[in-house]
Amino acid sequence: MNSKALYPRQIEPLIELAVQDTPVVLLSGPRQAGKTTLVRQMASNRGFRYLTLDDELTLLSARADPVGMIRGLDRAVIDEIQRAPQLLLAIKKSVDEDRRLGRFLLTGSANLMAQPTVADSLAGRMETLLLLPLSQSEIHRQPANWIDRMFQGHIPKVVTPLTGPDLVDAVLRGGYPEALSRPTPKRRTAWARQYLDAIIQRDVRDVAGIHKLTELPRFLRALAQTAGQMCNYSQLGGQVGLDSKTAARYVGIFEQMYLLKRMDAWSTNRINRIVKTPKLQFIDSGLLAAILDMSAEEVLKNRTRFGHVLETFVFGELLKHTTTADDRYQLMYYRDADKYEVDIVIENGAGQLMGVEVKATATVNHNDLRGLKKFASLAGHQFKTGVILYDGQDTMPLGDGLWAVPLSSLWGQ
Repeated sequence: MNSKALYPRQIEPLIELAVQDTPVVLLSGPRQAGKTTLVRQMASNRGFRYLTLDDELTLLSARADPVGMIRGLDRAVIDEIQRAPQLLLAIKKSVDEDRRLGRFLLTGSANLMAQPTVADSLAGRMETLLLLPLSQSEIHRQPANWIDRMFQGHIPKVVTPLTGPDLVDAVLRGGYPEALSRPTPKRRTAWARQYLDAIIQRDVRDVAGIHKLTELPRFLRALAQTAGQMCNYSQLGGQVGLDSKTAARYVGIFEQMYLLKRMDAWSTNRINRIVKTPKLQFIDSGLLAAILDMSAEEVLKNRTRFGHVLETFVFGELLKHTTTADDRYQLMYYRDADKYEVDIVIENGAGQLMGVEVKATATVNHNDLRGLKKFASLAGHQFKTGVILYDGQDTMPLGDGLWAVPLSSLWGQ
């Protein structure tokens, strides 16, 4: 089964809109998330020339004579632009001379916008869109955006319920098209390990210029053990013999590769948000499970470690929804000195707030509401709703704007 050709991507209409009013559009995101499949199809439909910097001759030309390469292009798709960032200045020059809209559609597997020269060179000329691995909404062909719907006051109805072992299977698979096309868990794990090796051996060199790569796989495994927890760089670095500054730099590199993301702490004081310790979340639960050597058999016997991977899965789904939503959203977390906490806090453009707790069981009890109630009291009039996402099928009100909602509603309608 070639799963890569099967799923509609919800970002596609946004790309179509962007190329109609912007000279350069960058589709960013992790390797193997489906960017190339999507832009090749769009290049073919629009009659654009397609170039990939994964081709050694094209890469050589881009690095040796970026201006010459771009001068010869009318409209083009350029894949994996992070391999030759010098092309961006040549694109700026070309666009300044010819301001036609939708001339260049670029893809990048590393967060180019984190590099100051890039942000400056194409400011006002480029729109960046993010394509993450497949969401469950795309896999199950449900176009509803869970976050938009929840802020509108509508809890999506479950269409494809996944509970118990089926939910575990979806979480351990993750969303990478290539992993989904593999027939067995063993083959998916083999793909995930090769994928991570390739990123460390090649992309880290390209983007960060780090040539001593021996510590990175060990450091990534250390990060996986702390997924969903607050990020202590000294402690993390100490596990693999790195100082806190190097550990922080490596976390930043993995963030540029779209392997993980730092979540800020929510606070009523916006300055405190910046100061407080961020929480680390992996973006794909399948990759995290592969790094942790987690299997369905282990989860069925002992769900201790599964809670963090399930939280990663939910975070990844919500992050994907933010990339195609009608409103702008920020994902944060809440935790205070008294250990009241909320796994994910979502803030919309108007400053309204939603709290999301993730529960790996089919039952919800009074204790599960502690963090959401405390958060609601602090958020005051900004509080919109609080949700416990759990491994069940019924949506139930819990009073005071709080709800127990099935995890399967994330890909509901």
